[in-house]
Amino acid sequence: MRALEPEALLLDFGSVISVSLFERHRDTEAELGLPAGSLGWLGPIAPETDPLWQAMQRDELSERDYWAQRAQELGQAAGEPGWDMLAMLTRLRHSEPYAVVRPAMRWLVHQARARGCRVGILSNELELFYGAEFLKRMDILRDMHVIVDATHTKILKPDPRAYALAVQGMGVAAERILFVDDQFRNIAGAQRAGLQTQLFDLRDVPGSIAAVAARLRLPVEDAACRA
Repeated sequence: MRALEPEALLLDFGSVISVSLFERHRDTEAELGLPAGSLGWLGPIAPETDPLWQAMQRDELSERDYWAQRAQELGQAAGEPGWDMLAMLTRLRHSEPYAVVRPAMRWLVHQARARGCRVGILSNELELFYGAEFLKRMDILRDMHVIVDATHTKILKPDPRAYALAVQGMGVAAERILFVDDQFRNIAGAQRAGLQTQLFDLRDVPGSIAAVAARLRLPVEDAACRA
């Protein structure tokens, strides 16, 4: 059975709208004065390098637990023990909110809205990780019709209640919503909740953005050029 054409776009924030920490390891090493190549854990880019990521995918720990451990490790390596995720992101990425967002995703959101799609975010830890003041300065958030953030709901993907809250907020039937996330387990949760899905593969960011554009009947060539 052919999927219905999406009327809404629901996005994860971290690694989808924003550039992931996995992609910025070399910059992080330079920023913290660490030896080049010392950060070898690559999460979804190369799961075999990251047993902790694999454990998270098996639901042996939460996404918050994963990043809490990585923040502690980086803080220790930088000689600044006691980091949580907010402290890590403040140290590494918070100086310029505009630079955090992928330009192609900014274009995609604007194009989707122009096409008449509702656009929203479903995140496990948006404010928890980035902080309220930083988010106030992030202009792409003002383009969202709805933001469902587990910082406040306390319900993490892939819990079916998280998707139900997003569907309710979007005001569009689940089967008409295209959900985009970089984690297979969150994609599987969305499929169980009746949403259309598109995996955002960090091994092929341009291809992932082009795939979302194609699903929304947006110019794929323009999307690829901006990725």
